Amino acid sequence: MDLLLSLPVLSYFSGSLTSWSTSLNLLFFYMTWSTLVLSHSPLEVEIVGVAALRAALWLVPSLFFLAFDTLLPSLAENIKHNGASALPPRDVKALGKTAGLALFNFALELGVEAGMSLGLTTILNNSVFRTSTTLPLPWQIAKHLALLFTGREILTYYIHRYLLHGHPAPALHLFRYSGSSSSSSSKSKRTRSKPKYKRSLAALHSTYAHARPAPPYSLLLKADHPFPYLLHRLAPLYLPALALHPDGLHLLTYLLFVALVTLEETLALSGYAVLPGIVVGGMARRTAAHYATDKGNFGSWGVLDWAYGASVGGDVMGDLRDEAEKHRVRERGERKAGEVGGLVSDGIDGLRKGKRSGRTRKGKGGNGE
Repeated sequence: MDLLLSLPVLSYFSGSLTSWSTSLNLLFFYMTWSTLVLSHSPLEVEIVGVAALRAALWLVPSLFFLAFDTLLPSLAENIKHNGASALPPRDVKALGKTAGLALFNFALELGVEAGMSLGLTTILNNSVFRTSTTLPLPWQIAKHLALLFTGREILTYYIHRYLLHGHPAPALHLFRYSGSSSSSSSKSKRTRSKPKYKRSLAALHSTYAHARPAPPYSLLLKADHPFPYLLHRLAPLYLPALALHPDGLHLLTYLLFVALVTLEETLALSGYAVLPGIVVGGMARRTAAHYATDKGNFGSWGVLDWAYGASVGGDVMGDLRDEAEKHRVRERGERKAGEVGGLVSDGIDGLRKGKRSGRTRKGKGGNGE
């Protein structure tokens, strides 16, 4: 419990904009982090840190969103994709089952990650993540985060599309039959193009995660069957981090990655249509379309969906174009406002100069009389 309460990961990245307070926050964080590293094992810091981040960035916001949607449904439906159909069910028993499954997967995910980290630490005779009192440099954090998010996007897309939704993998297209062939041969090819394990995973994912054809709410993030859930959420998160083990991925960078991914997924599955920004707002819209139609939008960021033509309800490039157009309109508006402001300022200066010159002429005429 003392480790959970003293974990300073979030404070490290939420410092004030003023230089002196930022320096104090970094100093405080360094002292606290050094104490944690020297007094606890790397596995303890990893698992408790991941648990704290997921509880703070998924569990608490999900329960808050659920309370808002159920207590103020008339207000919530106005800011939800697809309106009232996106609201959580009002059945207490159904919500209890969903919450129980989500909490079970929450604990299972932590247990599986702890087991893998412990096993790999034993095999490698070294901790999976670099855990030292030395903090990672900003450019190292940026580089590793870029690699982690890239790996996660690739794994999420292919696992989600070809395993959890039963689409034939690209290599299996060779087994498809085109032309005149016997029905038995065609049936054999179709069977080979969709193995039994793939049909089972797709059926489980469809039964649990897509139990209702409507936009999701954040609690559904972890309300999937355990097997598809671990493939869909844990594997794309943990495997890219393992791939960076030879490069010395720092535990702080991994915890920051977990925090960003957890917050992203919580907002993307919230179902709200009022989320700001091209990234989060676009992901929430595409996620809502995926759950409502059970088609397309298999990736997290939508880049591979756009590349493969699997986007539903708009794609990420459309979001970028819209945002660029907004910026152009804003820039043109600011430029026009600046021009109008300049004209008004020039006019006021002219009036002031005219008044001053008029008073000067009047004063000279009075002296002459």
